[in-house]
Amino acid sequence: MSEGGASTPRAPEVAVPAQRAVPGTGVSGPPGSAARRVGLLVTLVLGGLTATPPLAMDMYLPSLPEVTRSLHAPAATVQLTLTACLAGMALGQLVVGPMSDRWGRRRPLLTGLAVYVVATALCAFAPTVELLVAFRLAQGLAGAAGIVIARAVVRDLYDGVAMARFFSTLMLISGVAPIVAPLIGGQILRVTDWRGVFLVLTAVGVLLGGIVWARLPETLPAAERHSGGVGEALGSMRRLLADRAFTGYLLAGGFAFAALFAYISASPFVIQEIYGASPQTFSLLFGLNSVGLVVVGQINGKVLVGRVRLDRVLTAGLTVVVLAAAVLLLMATGVLGTVGLAPVAAALFVLMSAMGVTLPNTQALALMRTRHAAGSASALLGTTQFLIGAVASPLVGIAGEHTAVPMAVVQLAAALVALTCFVALCRPWTTRRTTAGGGTPSPGETESRGAES
Repeated sequence: MSEGGASTPRAPEVAVPAQRAVPGTGVSGPPGSAARRVGLLVTLVLGGLTATPPLAMDMYLPSLPEVTRSLHAPAATVQLTLTACLAGMALGQLVVGPMSDRWGRRRPLLTGLAVYVVATALCAFAPTVELLVAFRLAQGLAGAAGIVIARAVVRDLYDGVAMARFFSTLMLISGVAPIVAPLIGGQILRVTDWRGVFLVLTAVGVLLGGIVWARLPETLPAAERHSGGVGEALGSMRRLLADRAFTGYLLAGGFAFAALFAYISASPFVIQEIYGASPQTFSLLFGLNSVGLVVVGQINGKVLVGRVRLDRVLTAGLTVVVLAAAVLLLMATGVLGTVGLAPVAAALFVLMSAMGVTLPNTQALALMRTRHAAGSASALLGTTQFLIGAVASPLVGIAGEHTAVPMAVVQLAAALVALTCFVALCRPWTTRRTTAGGGTPSPGETESRGAES
């Protein structure tokens, strides 16, 4: 039975090793070996949900020239297939997040995965580029369910320190996905064409949907769901945005993500065109930077969280991002003289690695502010990151492909805005706050504050 005496709809009764037991299971206390096994499964499922959208975006990248030839379409039109998927992921989170607060996590998630599978399969058989753009938009809208609900499930299961640690674990999985996705896509193209890439993605969606159906429990009890419609969802988001600290974490995470997007968009041209590196060298450096992000994320979760206040860790991370971006700008403008690839690569490595403490901690601290609207909060977090990142991405090429100044300017500006929003709105020197919408922190959050001190 769930809280309030209502049954959890068709949710497998399992124990998950969290600070709070899964609603409907009646399990509490230290997890045993069985709980650890289930907890690992839930971690892998949530990681898979988080990694599916990057796979959908990046596995497709090596096949773009082939799509251009196959559909007899201009390269600029084919690029819209990426834009449509990204826009769908951003907008879809605003829809699915509030839905999950009203109907629970499983129903919107399973519906989203079903639509994702159908849309991905349709992409494989698209006869024209216009239909491919439309199907990619639908794929992004449906794939957003995995991103937004995965974060909401983490908030349902974990509080405080445990939540921050879990986000660092998800960072490991979601950080690896963009690295391996183009490699997987390239290998698929060795045996089939671009349509085969979408068929593989369809199979992955079917597999993930089956595991979610069979093993992922409902984590939001009926007593804690919202009964209202669109008006209540909008009101919930308005209350979240009215919370100064939540908005600070939201903007800090969004603009930090913009600095990351600027790197992803501009680094191929900066590293290869300006500094003369080969594609193999660029791939090596890109992978190394991703490894740095993942490793620092694990240090954040395993070492720092629980020993140092999350606000202090986030302050340090944002400060490092600002300093690394400033050094990049000084090198790009020639203030530090003529520099080679090694110093630029080192500064990018530092900036990317600092994201390992910046991104998971902004999400954890923002979600600590809300207990009864985790879906809406997750939707705002995800949509803000995608929209700000999408706006920042084209700015890095505003001065052409032969200067690194735009990339460094966008990164430094985004990092400074992120740090300013965090300091001005979150006031990290304070130690006790109320949660979004009023009230005091949950017991897990209060305990985490004490542990962080």
